[in-house]
Amino acid sequence: MFKDKLSLIPHLPGSYQMKNSDGVIIYVGKAKDLKKRVNSYFNRPQTGKTAKMVSEIADFSYIVASSELEAFLLEFNLIKQYDPKYNILLKDDKSYPYIEYISKPYPKLQVSRYLNIRKKDKKMLFGPYPNAYAARKIVSLINRLYPLKKCDTMPKKVCLYYHIGECLGYCERHVDKEKLQVMENEILSFLRGNADVLKNKILEKINMYSEQLNFEMALELKKELNYISIVLDKQKMELHDYVNRDIIGYYFNKGYLSIQILFLRNGRMVGGHTDIFPVVSTLEDELDTYIMNFYSRHEVPKEILCPKEVNSEILSEITSSSFLVPIKGKKKKLVDMAQENAKINLENELEIIVRDEEKTEKANDELRDILGLKKLDRIDLFDNSNLFGSFTVSCMVVFKNGRPAKKEYRKYKISLDKNDDYHTMQEVIYRRYYRALVDKTELPDLIIVDGGINQMNACMEILNSLNLSIRVCGLRKNDKHRTNDLIDSVGYKTVEIDKSSPVFHYLTRMQDEVHRYTISYHRTIRSKGAISSVLDNIEGIGTKRKKELIKTFGSISKIENASIEELSKIIPEATAIRLQEYLKEKDEEKKNK
Repeated sequence: MFKDKLSLIPHLPGSYQMKNSDGVIIYVGKAKDLKKRVNSYFNRPQTGKTAKMVSEIADFSYIVASSELEAFLLEFNLIKQYDPKYNILLKDDKSYPYIEYISKPYPKLQVSRYLNIRKKDKKMLFGPYPNAYAARKIVSLINRLYPLKKCDTMPKKVCLYYHIGECLGYCERHVDKEKLQVMENEILSFLRGNADVLKNKILEKINMYSEQLNFEMALELKKELNYISIVLDKQKMELHDYVNRDIIGYYFNKGYLSIQILFLRNGRMVGGHTDIFPVVSTLEDELDTYIMNFYSRHEVPKEILCPKEVNSEILSEITSSSFLVPIKGKKKKLVDMAQENAKINLENELEIIVRDEEKTEKANDELRDILGLKKLDRIDLFDNSNLFGSFTVSCMVVFKNGRPAKKEYRKYKISLDKNDDYHTMQEVIYRRYYRALVDKTELPDLIIVDGGINQMNACMEILNSLNLSIRVCGLRKNDKHRTNDLIDSVGYKTVEIDKSSPVFHYLTRMQDEVHRYTISYHRTIRSKGAISSVLDNIEGIGTKRKKELIKTFGSISKIENASIEELSKIIPEATAIRLQEYLKEKDEEKKNK
C-alpha cells in the first residue's frame, strides 16, 4: 500500500514512526537499516501484536541518523515525546525501594523510592530491594542499634529516642564528630556487604542487656540476629568481589518476551525484576530498548552481565556502565540462571497473560463496534461526590486500550458550594478540556459520565461550547447501586448489552474504578476539612502549624490518639495540651447528646 514510498527509504540507520488514519504515531522503532526494517512489516505475513499494529498503519515517517547509537537515542526520545500505544514496554513506572543514607546536616537512614535516579544527584543509595519489608526491617534494626536522627522535623527539645540512647540529641547537643564518623563507617560498611559489622553490634547489645538482666530485650535482639543471618546466608552468591552488578536473562516464545534482571549487590543477591510483554519489532530491538528504558529509571550498577543477543557495546556507551557477555565460568552460570528464571516465568504466566489480554482487547473492540466508533484508544470517565453540598469533588480516570492509565488520573476540587450535579459536571468538563486544548494534550475517543441524561447534557453543552466533537455516554446504576444501563448520546438510547458479556464486565470495572477513586479523594478532602475546622478553634495554631498537623496525622482520630510528646514536635507543649483538652470536651459532648 506504500510501494512507492517504501522504495525511497535509504539503507541507513535511523528511527521510524508508524501512524494511524488520524496521523497519530502508534509505534516508534529504530533500525540499522531503515529500508529493510520498515519494508519487513509489509512484505511478509505478520502474527500477534505485530499484525494488529500493521492493520492500523495508514502512513509512516522516518528520521535518518548518523549512527546506530544516534538512532537508539532518537527512538528513546521520540517514545517519551509521543507515548505510542504499541510501545507498551516503555510504560512501566514501577520503582523499587532503596536504603538511603543521608549524612548532612545530621546522619539519617531511610527507605526511599525514586522513579528516576541520576548519578549527578550523588545520593547514597543501597539496593534496590524488591522486598520492601526486608528494606524496612534492615533500616529499623540499624536505627535501633545506632543513635541516628529519627525525627522528620527538628524539635526544640530532646525526645524519647535520646533518653533511651537511640539518638544523640541533634536538636540540643553538640555532637562528637569522631563518634559520628565511627558510626557512619560501620553503617556504610554493612550496607556495602560487611555483614559481620551488624552481627557484632547486635551481639554487643545482647551481652549488654543480659548483664543488665534485661532478658526481654536480649531475646528480641537474638531473634533479629537470627533473621539477619538467615536472610544474608540465602543471598550469598559464588562471586566474592563485592562488585555491584545486575544479571540479565530473557526467553522468547509465541510472540512474547520474558525478561529477568537479577540484582547482585556487594556479593549478595537482593532480588530481581521480571517483565513479560508482546514483541512488535525484532527480538533484539525490543530487548535493547527495554533495557535502555529500565536503566533510565533505575540505578545503573558498575557491571551488567547479559546474553550475546544484547547490544552490549551501544548500551555500555549510553549508560556509562560495563555490559559484559560472559562466555564461561561463574559469571556465565549467573546469566544462565537469569535465562532459566525468564523461561520459567513465561511458561508459568503466558496462558494467563494471553487470556487476560484477549479478554481486555476484545471487550474494548466490542464497545467500539457497539457505538460505531472509528477507534477507541482512550476513554475518559468522570464521577462527582459530595456530602450535603459540602466538600464537592469530581475525578477523572482514564482507560487506554482497555487498561487503566493511572498517570492520567485527575482530581478536581469544585468551586460550587451546593449539591448540583449538573453544574458540577459542567465545571469539571470545562476545566479538563479547556486545559487540554490550551496544552494540546491527548483528547479521548469517548467520554463516560457516571449518571444519566442530566450529566450527559451538562457534558455535551460544554464540549459544544469548546467546539469539541467527542462521543459521550452515561453509565446508570440500578437501585442496588450496580452498573445497569449504558446510555448513548446519539438518540439518548439505552444500549442493549448482555449482562454476562465481557463488554458489560469491562464497563462495570471502569465505573467501579472511577467511583473508587472519587470516593477516596472525597474522604481525604472531608477528613482534612474536618481537621482544619477543629484546629481553627485552638489558640496558637496558625496556618503553618495547621498544615503540618494535617500532613503528619491526616485525621482527627489520629490527633486525638497522639501523645503530647508527639504533638509537641509540631506545636508548643502548652498548645498541644489545649488541643487534647478541646478534643476530649468535644467527645464528652457527643456522648452526652
